[in-house]
Amino acid sequence: MPRLDAKTLIITGGASGIGAATCRLAAAAGATVVVADLATQADHARQVVADSGRHAVFMPLDVTVEADWEQLVDDTVARFGRLDGLLNGAGIGMAQDIESCSLDDFHRVYRVNGLGVFLGCKHAVRVMRASGGGSIVNISSVLGLRGTAGTPAYAASKGAVRLLTKNVAVHCARHGYNIRCNSVHPGYIETPMIASRLTRSVDNMTGRQHLENLHPMGRLGQPEEIARLVLFLLSDESSFSTGAEFVADGGLTA
Repeated sequence: MPRLDAKTLIITGGASGIGAATCRLAAAAGATVVVADLATQADHARQVVADSGRHAVFMPLDVTVEADWEQLVDDTVARFGRLDGLLNGAGIGMAQDIESCSLDDFHRVYRVNGLGVFLGCKHAVRVMRASGGGSIVNISSVLGLRGTAGTPAYAASKGAVRLLTKNVAVHCARHGYNIRCNSVHPGYIETPMIASRLTRSVDNMTGRQHLENLHPMGRLGQPEEIARLVLFLLSDESSFSTGAEFVADGGLTA
């Protein structure tokens, strides 16, 4: 596992799923971790902090509110002296096709998954420039790479994350900021986001069987498997990687 000694990281969506797994592994690898999530998720976030040890703290964040981002990054730098890495992991999903997805639903998904990542990148770059650089990792999805029916809002938001990542990466590289930005594209990962889909019936099989069958490896991914990839990208071991797409999907896109 990559070492992250002396690095300070912000991980959004840190109360559950991929975010929580990344918090725990990052703390074990030596990082100071800010577990950022909604105030309503405070109990779950504090459990992640307890699991992560003395180098983790919870700070509330609504990723759709710019003032929250300003407060979070400024408080992080004031408390720990610098910001070295950001995982934009907060996200929501919605399974509705193009005919049934309302404008309000589209906006709700896009605000979290798209706008939230934009704001995170914007304010991370602001403080990372001052502290000598860093690494930003944005969680996109295989649905940001390939077409599917039934998830227009989610797919549009994750496709936006993919290209926003490249824009941030090139901007920072061209300006010599020493800030890298990469996107991670998971397949279906066994997290609370897809829990309701696992038990419903699809084509005479359980939702779990249906999703497992989409992956040539024949199973769902685990949050820790994505977290380990994220840690590589947050570490100095990925120092020549920026603007890239890292796919971890059990062969789904292949």
